[in-house]
Amino acid sequence: MSVQDDLSAVQRSLEDLTRSVGRLEQQLGSGGLEMRRVRADASHLKESVALLREAAGRTGTPRRPELVTIPDTPYDDSLWIDTDDEGLGARHRHAP
Repeated sequence: MSVQDDLSAVQRSLEDLTRSVGRLEQQLGSGGLEMRRVRADASHLKESVALLREAAGRTGTPRRPELVTIPDTPYDDSLWIDTDDEGLGARHRHAP
């Protein structure tokens, strides 16, 4: 299956879920905390799938994050002159 086919299948399932939540809401009422949470969760899922569909349409395939090379050379000590050693207190002072 292609990504678009999978997204369409998820969209159909979410539409079924929305209809089922609507029927439950008619039977149980919409004022309870549980019903509001289920309705909100279904709404969030719809929004998330819409964002996913948009992202898939832009790229076609998910992109891998760009790798950043970190050099093995030590940092310049002058970068840390005005800082304290975190968790150790200020330099040249003794612990209590």
